[in-house]
Amino acid sequence: MDSLNRMAIELVDEALEFAEELSVGAYELENEATVLDFGVEFDGGIEAGLLLTEIQTAGLATPGRDLTEVGGVPLPHVELSTDQPALSLLCSQKASWELTTEDFEGLGSGPARALVAEEAEFHRVGVADAFDLTALAVESDALPTAAAAEQVADLAEVDPNGVFLLAFPTASLVGSVSNAARAAELATFRLAELGYDPLEIVSAMGRAPVAPVADDEGEAIGRTNDAVAYGGTAHLVVREEFDRFDEVASSAGDEYGRPFVEVFDDLEWAFDEVPAELFAPAKVTIDVLGGGTYVYGETDEALLVESFDLR
Repeated sequence: MDSLNRMAIELVDEALEFAEELSVGAYELENEATVLDFGVEFDGGIEAGLLLTEIQTAGLATPGRDLTEVGGVPLPHVELSTDQPALSLLCSQKASWELTTEDFEGLGSGPARALVAEEAEFHRVGVADAFDLTALAVESDALPTAAAAEQVADLAEVDPNGVFLLAFPTASLVGSVSNAARAAELATFRLAELGYDPLEIVSAMGRAPVAPVADDEGEAIGRTNDAVAYGGTAHLVVREEFDRFDEVASSAGDEYGRPFVEVFDDLEWAFDEVPAELFAPAKVTIDVLGGGTYVYGETDEALLVESFDLR
């Protein structure tokens, strides 16, 4: 398999070439790292969000979109499929890099994680990447600083001029699109966390509505999580049977049925205290090759209508 970062950088080049058409900004920091603004000061858009998703998954997943109703209201939906779920979803798309410096804070996802390769996913999959350029998507309402780029460069062991940071707030159209594209990733991650070998997951597909853009980050975080946990669906093809398939859907959790903003408020926005089982799509089909096909969970359109403030 080719380098995850090399494949992603080819897509970053596409974003740079078509920045104006995508309503994306691009500039260099003083240490020559490159920032692409997908929604902080530029508008971004659905096409920009889909390209960002491709970069986050290192070009190993195919995103798409259509227009479908939620509670009788037409809303865009994002679908993503991949035949390399362990690599594209767990070792690239997963958002788990806490990019924190004295002057910046954001949540990183993308193939830069594979250059560090210290998370449990990389040990399970047996993958570590090597390349001299890298891309990290950073979810934040501020633009990354030189210090943030230096942290990425140091940990990924590349020069700062080889770092590309793709910034977007949750409260942006790109934020809504890229988070809706996580249904397959969250189902894959949930199954792996339950003890299933991620290398036995052959294919993954997910779909979720694009949450209307909220007017602040807190509400946006609630809405985008609701979009997947109450409107997201996923289909996984796996090789082996497992006795915990019924725990993959978000509806298996005790907190299911409450909007995320309520859950976050009760926990004073301590994200690491939110029950892990909520971070999953609402409904999941798991198809065992040569075996059974299992369906668990249910979507909740009424909750989405309330969360999205549809009128």
